[in-house]
Amino acid sequence: MATVQRYPWLRHFLGSPTGYVVHLKSGRVVHQGVGQAFWFRPGTSVLSEVPVDDQELPALFHVTTGDHQDVTVQVNVTYRFGEPITVSERLDFGVDPDTGACTTTGRDQVATIVAQLAQSHATDLLATMPMAHVLEHGVSRVRALLVEALGTDARLRSTGIEVLGVHVLAIRPEADVERALQTPVREHVQAEADRATYERRALAVEREATIAENELASRIELATRRERLVVQEGANSRREAEEAAAAALVQAQASAERAELTTAARAHQVRTVGEAEAASEAARMAVYEAMAPGTLLALALREAAGSLPEVQNLTITPDLLTGALGALAQGVGAGAGTGKGV
Repeated sequence: MATVQRYPWLRHFLGSPTGYVVHLKSGRVVHQGVGQAFWFRPGTSVLSEVPVDDQELPALFHVTTGDHQDVTVQVNVTYRFGEPITVSERLDFGVDPDTGACTTTGRDQVATIVAQLAQSHATDLLATMPMAHVLEHGVSRVRALLVEALGTDARLRSTGIEVLGVHVLAIRPEADVERALQTPVREHVQAEADRATYERRALAVEREATIAENELASRIELATRRERLVVQEGANSRREAEEAAAAALVQAQASAERAELTTAARAHQVRTVGEAEAASEAARMAVYEAMAPGTLLALALREAAGSLPEVQNLTITPDLLTGALGALAQGVGAGAGTGKGV
């Protein structure tokens, strides 16, 4: 945007890098170009500033299709002013010499011209197409048509306007028709969503069943191992009991054998002692048999004296002596008869 500095009877104009200024004085061009800076008198000068950068023009209009349905077309046109002098002569881009403010009349005129041309060409095209075909192929066909039509339009070219590009943003029917057209698609999308949900649930159920089967298999395997453990522990206990019983049997047998050996040894010892005593007694009796009766009597008295209690005083009467001798004689005679002595 240009700036104008005010001085008494004079003004100083400073242009912008995107504005093409045309300074007319008395009907002839005094200054022109981009980024101009000059002095001028406000009473005798006419200023115009035409933008030379790319301009964006959105347009929205309604069109009736071949089957009498109303659709809304939204387009965006990119253009620029290729011949600023021609544009300043055909359109109003005047600049206020006191404030430097640019009028919007020229932009409004361009917007009206371009929008009317776009609507006219789009109406001619879409009026021959049914709405279903318009919604399916209308965007590309309208864009191709407007690019060619606006790029070659004689009025735009004569005005100095160059169309750089056209974008058709949307072609939409009325709200109730659009909802009706969206219903099958929504139903299809909902059906696909339901199918995906059912498949996800079925997959979840299948996975849960697999997990349950794995858990059951793990429990069965654990129970089988536990059963094997119990059987092995029982076998180990039985084996330990059998080993303990076998050890006890061996110990008992060893004890019995030791007792038997001890008994046999004792019996042999007793038998040996008895035999020795019997042999000693037999030898003694053999000695006694060879002795005289008086000698036997003396020995008997000696043995009897050894077994009697200690006597301090002894009185022997004839009766006592007769009885003792008789008893001794009987004992000797018995001993001689049996082969044993006292």
